[in-house]
Amino acid sequence: MKKIAVIPARYAASRFPGKLMQQLGDKTVIRMTYENVIATQLFDDVFVVTDSKLIYDEISSYGGKAIMSIKDHETGSDRIAEAVTDIECDIVLNVQGDEPFVNEKALADILSSFDGVEGENVDVATLKEPIYKEEEINNPNFVKVVSDYKDFALYFSRSPIPFARETNFAPNYFRHIGIYGFRKEALLKFSKLEMRQNEKAEKLEQLRYLEYGMKIKVIETDFIGVGIDTPEDLERAKKYLSDVVKK
Repeated sequence: MKKIAVIPARYAASRFPGKLMQQLGDKTVIRMTYENVIATQLFDDVFVVTDSKLIYDEISSYGGKAIMSIKDHETGSDRIAEAVTDIECDIVLNVQGDEPFVNEKALADILSSFDGVEGENVDVATLKEPIYKEEEINNPNFVKVVSDYKDFALYFSRSPIPFARETNFAPNYFRHIGIYGFRKEALLKFSKLEMRQNEKAEKLEQLRYLEYGMKIKVIETDFIGVGIDTPEDLERAKKYLSDVVKK
């Protein structure tokens, strides 16, 4: 199977406009994400897809591959679908531009979920990591996921799920990490489907796949990183990077 990675990079993020062009160490957030994906050597090709000339020039100026998005899109998946329509590939891995600390094992785990007989049932694959702090469980910027016994997603939410009705029972909570692998045909199908209630309410594109009956494999990981949704997240990312360098 031919495998490519695509990084959707929208400049005007609602919570933190311009975040992908913020400095993180000696690089911008988007450049660090792009270079970390290439460094894994897991892909036949890696692209940044953006609506911003600024981001396009940032990647191109360092010899990277960037594609200008032609249309306005509601979601990163829609933007990626447009970009890969005419690219020959089987698996498309979507790495969010605001997740700069991706690692090889996490991406390899996603790609391997499409292998073999069991992998034939997988339309989309993604990651989750356990979270324990109350402030993270209750933070709407930390998207939570619940899965069935075969590790297929049941639901994603900005609310704490599952809801702990009994005070003497503490459920396990998992944060969704916004890195996806798609079968190309599932991605193109997604782009032709209308938003339904759950996606509109939560503003989570992955719910569109579930609402139309597609299967999302969710892989638990010990991935430790910092997704950048707010200025506070950027400060946490800087500290994380500083700690990694010190080690």
